[in-house]
Amino acid sequence: MSQQQNLEQDQEQDIIVSVADGVGRIMLNRPKALNALTLDKIRVMDKALRAWATDDAVHCVIIEGAGDKAFCAGGDIRKLYDAGKAGDTAFLSAFFGEEYRLNRLIKTYPKPYVALMDGITMGGGVGVSVHGSHRVCSERTVFAMPETGIGMLPDVGGTYFLPRLPGAIGMYLALTGARMKAADCLYTGVATHFVPHERHKELLAALCEAERNASTPEDMQTAVTCVLDMFYEEPGAAALAVQRDRINRCFSGASVDEIFANLEREEGEWAEMTLATLRAKSPTALRVAFRQMQVGAQLDFDRCMQIEYRLSQRLAGSPDFLEGVRAVIVDKDNAPRWDPATLADVDPAEVDALFAPLPDGDLSFD
Repeated sequence: MSQQQNLEQDQEQDIIVSVADGVGRIMLNRPKALNALTLDKIRVMDKALRAWATDDAVHCVIIEGAGDKAFCAGGDIRKLYDAGKAGDTAFLSAFFGEEYRLNRLIKTYPKPYVALMDGITMGGGVGVSVHGSHRVCSERTVFAMPETGIGMLPDVGGTYFLPRLPGAIGMYLALTGARMKAADCLYTGVATHFVPHERHKELLAALCEAERNASTPEDMQTAVTCVLDMFYEEPGAAALAVQRDRINRCFSGASVDEIFANLEREEGEWAEMTLATLRAKSPTALRVAFRQMQVGAQLDFDRCMQIEYRLSQRLAGSPDFLEGVRAVIVDKDNAPRWDPATLADVDPAEVDALFAPLPDGDLSFD
């Protein structure tokens, strides 16, 4: 077994990386925790991807999650909660900084990067999938950015990719945390292909065979695309296609307050349910995410990640984040007490301050 065939495994096998037949494979192997990302996992992935980028023996990267439920349900929220509560700024800086650098590495990766989004794909799991060249969903895919429900922002590149989804769908997803299934993922461009779960083993074998003789970057990309096109199936109708006009009417508002007003004027059960969803979110997080979407639409990817880093460092220790995680993850009473409790009580100047440069400087990508 060569060094490249087994670059790194942590002691509990939480992540397994290997190379065979020209394909570098990453298995997120923590199914009981829905393959949540830890800082150790982030570091193992970063090391492997950087090595494979210049390794002529690796023509393609495939990332997948172990178990029947999740590709990756997000970051290790409990660890972030503990760090935020303890004021461990060194950990928060390391976790978010290294995670965002990994997201950028995937976004700029020189070889095909295939994410098998087979199951729950949320938060940090979005960051290690949506920026890849090929994103494969299945009938088990559940995709969401639910961070406003825990007083946080839809990060890991959400500042960049969400505003670039069709119409006002990105704003809708950012504020509500709404879940998308396979057809919606394809409709929005979040996913590039749909392949049923039962065909994934066959798909992996075909990718390995196709990549074995690929030699140039163009050959590598073409080989992956051809195989995925061959396995592609239609997932059915997209719910968002039906809802898109409503979403555009309501979520194109010039402020969060205007979005609420639009929803209050909109007739029907969808508007009522959407309003109820928004009223349960952190008011501060809603105002932050709204501005985040506006700002992100005007910035390049690197600048978006720097904005996210500023926000992450200020929000991860904030009262709303600690309260949101307590309510959802720790005590599980699902009854967060937000502070401020209403949109009207959120000070615009305090929101502005969250976006300001950090005293120690912005995230670097050296």
